[in-house]
Amino acid sequence: MTRHSPINLIQKYALFQDQWAPKVVAEMNDYQFKVARLEGDFIWHSHADTDETFIVLEGELRIDFRDGSVTLGAGEMYVVKKGVEHRPSAAREVKVLLIEPRGVINTGEAHERTADNDVWV
Repeated sequence: MTRHSPINLIQKYALFQDQWAPKVVAEMNDYQFKVARLEGDFIWHSHADTDETFIVLEGELRIDFRDGSVTLGAGEMYVVKKGVEHRPSAAREVKVLLIEPRGVINTGEAHERTADNDVWV
């Protein structure tokens, strides 16, 4: 890769198949941009100290809240505010771009579905 090369998200997705395991593709200041494949229901969780941004690149993602839900299609995004309990869900595989501070644990705290952190592709 040259010094000034774009990050090709399509190529990044081709490098992995595992789901619910975000992979870092870039950093900006203290924030990481992560690609992930999601399918099925995740766990209810929250992030006490930070917002979390979901950008759907392909497919459809539903984010459940205790008082409702939001459904995102390709090209749509949603920011889950810090401290808000939520559960992402996808009937079929969805490709998302997540934006969150470096070091954020995907489950909010240690849990059996916690993915390894800071894994780059």
